[in-house]
Amino acid sequence: MRTRLAPADISRPSDCLSHIEAGDLAPLPPPYEDFNATAIPPLKPEKVRHIETSLDDTVALAIPRPASPEEEDARVRQFLSGLKKLFEKENNWTFLQPLLLSMEHCAKCQTCADACPVFEMSGRKEIYRPTFRAEVLRRIYRKYLRPGGKMTAKLTGDIDLNWTAIARLAELSYRCTLCRRCAAACPIGVDNGLIAHEIRKLFSQEMGIAPKEIHEKGTVQHLQVGSSTGMKPPGAKDSVEFIQEEMEEITGWKVDIPWDVEGAEILLVHNAGEMLAWPDNVGAFAVIFQAAGVSWTMSSEAAGYDVVNYGLWYDDVQFSRVAVRHADIARRLKVKKIVIGECGHAHKALTVVADRLLTGDLNVPRESALVTLADIVLSGKLRLDPRRNDFPVTLHDPCNVVRSMGIVAPQRRILEKIAPRFREMTPHGVENYCCGGGSGFALMSGHNFADWRNRVSSRKKFMQILAAFANEPAEVPKYVCAPCSNCKGAIRDLIGHYHAEERSRLYYGGLVELIVNAMADMKKPILRFGDEPSWKT
Repeated sequence: MRTRLAPADISRPSDCLSHIEAGDLAPLPPPYEDFNATAIPPLKPEKVRHIETSLDDTVALAIPRPASPEEEDARVRQFLSGLKKLFEKENNWTFLQPLLLSMEHCAKCQTCADACPVFEMSGRKEIYRPTFRAEVLRRIYRKYLRPGGKMTAKLTGDIDLNWTAIARLAELSYRCTLCRRCAAACPIGVDNGLIAHEIRKLFSQEMGIAPKEIHEKGTVQHLQVGSSTGMKPPGAKDSVEFIQEEMEEITGWKVDIPWDVEGAEILLVHNAGEMLAWPDNVGAFAVIFQAAGVSWTMSSEAAGYDVVNYGLWYDDVQFSRVAVRHADIARRLKVKKIVIGECGHAHKALTVVADRLLTGDLNVPRESALVTLADIVLSGKLRLDPRRNDFPVTLHDPCNVVRSMGIVAPQRRILEKIAPRFREMTPHGVENYCCGGGSGFALMSGHNFADWRNRVSSRKKFMQILAAFANEPAEVPKYVCAPCSNCKGAIRDLIGHYHAEERSRLYYGGLVELIVNAMADMKKPILRFGDEPSWKT
């Protein structure tokens, strides 16, 4: 009897295609053994009665079930229309060529599966194998869009295209963090992460199906209000005023965060979530730039103070609207360059992908803050005392920074200067594992998705962090440096979920906070471990 799932199973009716039991998950080390016996909480029947839940007992999209067979048929036709557009040059200007290559040339060697943390941590569940969702799309494409496809499908692998298959495929595209570790590992360059992205794009642009957290509460709000957080320009200015007061109290300096300075060297763009959740990050940038004598500004225009671009994860149209707005703000301010703060996906959105879009006077030079900060730190413009960071530090590499952009060295050169007890995770750099919150996962918490994220997609990162500090006593404070707002959100939730502050004294934050903490001119430490300052005055 066949027990291993096959791509064709995605269209076969069942209550649930795949289950995750507690014993399936990769075991955690002491003192976290008690979590090895806990399963992902089940969905509440009263909340999921009218939505599709037949993939894996987890819900990311909350797709309504069609009310009739006629509606099912209409949705299938809509899906096929979107699928056709994915493979048309005029409708897919971003990723058509790599998509075609990835669809045509998979060797089924499963090297990608060995590289995928979701697949590994789930207990190697077949539906999370990177090639599984890719093969589903590949078979549908060949059967329904290729000449003679329905005849050859019987030889190459047939899938009946019905509503069940479509709904499951939509959910399955949100079981991949788009970290592209699979693409980096593939010996022939197939990008299964890209295939997952293109599936998401199909559902969003053609069928209006996307997570509310990243579309309605994210992109739409960003374009309408000015920030994905819902923060309007006056609110941004109020937040910055508070940050200035706080930093002056800590540093002893009058910190001035400039707004809308025309012709400045740098337009600094933050993830607006930093202003609300991690205001010390925004303040630390201001301290560093002020101490180094940098000519810089922030923009108070709607979207100018929020560099996130959630469209990168699911929708080219939404991505383009946000990217053009960011570039236009910089153009009108006549700045020399845009510097992207500690936001991983913004790095990729505003550089790698936006390069395909921003032309003419919109093609404003753009630079990672990690490069800018390395130039400042290594120039000797700051008086640094690394003894102030005399605690264990490890570095989490955001996927979009290292794998998409190749920025690996600058952050390490900084840490070598300011963190005497820095140690690497294994593996690290371009081989590092995703925080588990990539591609919007850190924002998504509906139904039981947050539990799935903490116990499955973020599990490998948690094990990496624990391994990096394995030789440190439990009572010693330990700092996870994560120069990305999205990653910090995922790591924050990890630490909370596993009670790791209490059990292992794990703390987290950005890179700029570490730099300011090491500055010899500071009156007080900017970092605190619980109620305890990181160094004594």
